[in-house]
Amino acid sequence: MDEVDALLVLQDGVISRRQLLAAGLAEAAIRRRLRRREWVAVHPGVYVVHTGPLTWRQRAWAAVLFHQPAALDGWSAIRAHEGPGRHGFDGRGPIEVVVPHASTPVRVDGVTVRRSRRFAEIAHTGLTPPRLRYDDAIIALADRTGDELQAVAILADACGSRRTTATRLQARLAETPRLRRRTWLSGVLADVAEGTCSVLEHAYLTKVERPHGLPRGDRQSPDRGADGRRIYRDVVYRGHRPPWVQHVELDGHLFHESAGARDRDLERDLDAAVGLADTVRLGYGQVVGRPCSTAAKLGLLLQRRGWRGTPRMCPACADRG
Repeated sequence: MDEVDALLVLQDGVISRRQLLAAGLAEAAIRRRLRRREWVAVHPGVYVVHTGPLTWRQRAWAAVLFHQPAALDGWSAIRAHEGPGRHGFDGRGPIEVVVPHASTPVRVDGVTVRRSRRFAEIAHTGLTPPRLRYDDAIIALADRTGDELQAVAILADACGSRRTTATRLQARLAETPRLRRRTWLSGVLADVAEGTCSVLEHAYLTKVERPHGLPRGDRQSPDRGADGRRIYRDVVYRGHRPPWVQHVELDGHLFHESAGARDRDLERDLDAAVGLADTVRLGYGQVVGRPCSTAAKLGLLLQRRGWRGTPRMCPACADRG
């Protein structure tokens, strides 16, 4: 039983009939434990060692073991890599798994299955539970979603988590066949590599700054607060004749999460003023809802600060007349 006990510890209390037989346990012994309710079937031939509700990891293990060889796919792979906290996973959705293309998966409740010809390349079977490699999972999710803002969020959040980089994702993208929007994804990753770390930052670059000919700002520019703390400015514009600095802070929250968050924002603005820099704080309304109007106003502001350029109209400006 030492091998069985080790598997149960490794697999969060979930084990398959195949594993039990390979460990030398007799069919009669398996039936006896099931009859006594020491083990309970989750899927045919997959058991858990208690009678209560399953944790998310136990559901994940059961899905992988039932479809073995298999690995967690999609958002299930991301949760296994990152844990439940970052994306607010509630653990109630179906477990997603990927299997070799030659497999003939059987449908069971609470599990969705995808077949892949690249299973051996993209599945990290040495992890517990087995899952899609992080970069492959991120690229696949960004390619599948029909919402461009969601795709940007997936790529930017992955790089912001420090689990990968835009450069790594670009390299993996080049090696991944049959992507629906490879060119677009490559362009987004180039922007992320330039410093856009959120959906709103990417929207500001592609809807406000770039199409309207505003000067190129420094992104995620390191700075020091008045108390010496290291902080990062979302976008910083600088000029030298005469010297001037303009900060643009991008607030991606529809509402502040807390009074503390609001206080930190105000403190950053105050620190900027102490350093003789002006701060403009923009949200989704200005950046996504009214990008042309926002660009025009920023152009005027930058000109008054010392910028010698002129904003230009984009096709959307022309459409609005």
